[in-house]
Amino acid sequence: MAKTARERLARLLGDSEPTGSFSAQLLAQAQLLQLEVSGVGPVSLPVRAPMAKKLIAVARSAMFGRREETLTDASVRDTWELTPDQITLGGPGWAALLDRALEHFRDELALPRTARLRAEPHSMLVYGKGQFFLPHQDSEKHDAMVGTLVVSLPSAHTGGELVIDHAGETRAYRASKEELTFVAFYADCRHQVTPVRSGYRVTITFNLLAATEPPVPEIGPATELVQCLTEHFTTPATSPYGGRDLGTPNRLVFLLDHEYTQRGLDWRRLKGADAERAALVRAAAQQAGCETVLALAEVKETWDALPSHSDPWNDHDYYEDEDEEERGPGEDPDDFQLNELIDNEITLGWWTSLDDADGEPISLHVPDHEVCAATPSARLEPYQSEYEGYMGNYGNTLDRWYRRAAIVLWPRDRAFAARAEAGSQWALHELRDRIDAGDLDGARAAAESLAPFWKKAGAQPALLDAALDVAAGLDAAGTAAMLLEPFRMQSITQEHAGRLAAAAGRYGEDWTRNVIEGWFEPRRHFATDRSEWVEGLPELCGTLRTAGSPEVARLLAAKTWGWLDGEIRLWTTTARSEVRQPQLENLSSPLVRLLEAADDKLCDEITAALREYGDNALECLMPALRLAEARRMAGFDTVARDCAQRLGRIIARPQRDEDDWSIEWTGCRCDLCDTLRTFLNSRSRRIFEWPLATDGRRHMHTQIDSAGLPVRHQTRRQGRPYTLVLTKTDELFTRARNTRHKAVTDLAWVTSRLG
Repeated sequence: MAKTARERLARLLGDSEPTGSFSAQLLAQAQLLQLEVSGVGPVSLPVRAPMAKKLIAVARSAMFGRREETLTDASVRDTWELTPDQITLGGPGWAALLDRALEHFRDELALPRTARLRAEPHSMLVYGKGQFFLPHQDSEKHDAMVGTLVVSLPSAHTGGELVIDHAGETRAYRASKEELTFVAFYADCRHQVTPVRSGYRVTITFNLLAATEPPVPEIGPATELVQCLTEHFTTPATSPYGGRDLGTPNRLVFLLDHEYTQRGLDWRRLKGADAERAALVRAAAQQAGCETVLALAEVKETWDALPSHSDPWNDHDYYEDEDEEERGPGEDPDDFQLNELIDNEITLGWWTSLDDADGEPISLHVPDHEVCAATPSARLEPYQSEYEGYMGNYGNTLDRWYRRAAIVLWPRDRAFAARAEAGSQWALHELRDRIDAGDLDGARAAAESLAPFWKKAGAQPALLDAALDVAAGLDAAGTAAMLLEPFRMQSITQEHAGRLAAAAGRYGEDWTRNVIEGWFEPRRHFATDRSEWVEGLPELCGTLRTAGSPEVARLLAAKTWGWLDGEIRLWTTTARSEVRQPQLENLSSPLVRLLEAADDKLCDEITAALREYGDNALECLMPALRLAEARRMAGFDTVARDCAQRLGRIIARPQRDEDDWSIEWTGCRCDLCDTLRTFLNSRSRRIFEWPLATDGRRHMHTQIDSAGLPVRHQTRRQGRPYTLVLTKTDELFTRARNTRHKAVTDLAWVTSRLG
């Protein structure tokens, strides 16, 4: 539609007058137009053959103008024509659509912005198979006529392209099968309609009239820049993919043409056109009530492209990269034909302060609707390029990276949120300063403005201390919880205890529980990180109790137990010992540190839960007891007595007879598992030869491996189906002996400890 404010701003700063184009196209949804024709009635879209024939029945052979004459000659123009009085255009969205289209074409054709286009219906045309219109130039039928608008109704047809020529340039437009196709062009352009090869081409043509509006005072670039800025920051942006409302932009990023270092990024050191443009932008920003900083941007563009030396119709080039040695002499390996921009990413990594005193590192992804540039990046030299070649569904893609400086603007009344999204540390310090100055209302309002992006921008462990401090000072429970939401529990250390206690004291136990539960959400952690964090839990909980917040210490310890309980239960039920044992041993240290951090009530809950685990829990509990012994920690007698009872039961089990090859196993209860279970339960059978199809063998391999059964399984690839050969191994006996021997050793150690 009409050019956006940022596009006009880029044009103003591009040191050139708009040249526009002699023709332009626009697509729109067909349902926005409701059409009726006298003698036919409503015309449903897309237009199908039966409807086209009805239209032809009420039409006449089209005429054309030659100088002062109006002629009919099928060798020049062969089509059917309906007059404006035969057609009625309407529908709830048609008027608004036409207005927006006329604004679009005014800008695309570079007509003065003070001009107001009007579309005057001229005719409705139906082209059947073989019909055409030879190259011609429209006569200007009105003093205000500047061009022609052709609206092609959606229909299934081939041929019938609208071909427009001007100043040696030719453009061809093909109508859509599903959408309305608008094409506008200047009246002095020669154009033609190529013969229709199949189906029907149906169009409505309009004379484009430019109405003269009252003269307005001439405005200079600075004044128009101010208008562009004001419009940009007050007009909601829309997505180019479906018109989704993106909200009002918080900033405008104008990309400069040159590269700069962090030290060289200074208003007084800008180069060439950058300096001139920056002066204009700063002056306009001052008048528009905006603040400005300089920034460094990383730009990545992904293009659909081919090497210039390749043949776009040669399939070989899509599947293989041509070897460099095969290129002809003098060919540039970085020379590509850029076809279509697929994607672009712009990230700001540094910007200056408002007072130009220094700068700061930032990390801010800038969406397209907040960016403009007088010079497209494709015209500049990239510092890196990567050509992927043909990648299946991805086509031939060329990635290019650029380093560009930028001017970043934002309205003063939105300055806090605009800066905070890129510099979260600064935002928290600013909030703290406002709280300390007694401006609680201002601090709360500013903090609330962070909500749309804080979950992502605030997820930095280094910010937690300041976030806790600000959260406690705001005295606003909801906003305080929002500030703390992005963090993970792994970020909490003993150094945060005082501020965490202060925030908890301010807002109460329910608030604190909700915040801590958010920190412990499963999606927020990896087991290794959490195990390492638990090592510091006793000191953290101890400091919290000293600070007068035993309830916070209990909440942290209780949530930690909730995680650890799930981990132990998971691994104790894992059958394969080579997988299970190291995982459970790794959980022994977190268990010891948790019991050290927990209060008496929680310790009792933990030890009671440990007794409910299966005997595989010994692989965690015994290492935990040895760690506690090495650290001379008291309070593990209950765990030790439980281990002693478990070990005693293992030792008391009857030893396996030398001829007992039975294995207890359940499986998934399917017919195949029932057959396997029968074999495993047999005391005497060691080998089972089982003709089994592929899926059945695969299922048995999986069941045996996942259960860690002492059974060798091999496939003998003879006959049909192949034979699965199962053999019970001596590991059945060595496992039992090793388990008993280890139990005897461990029991002796536990008994000596219990005295």
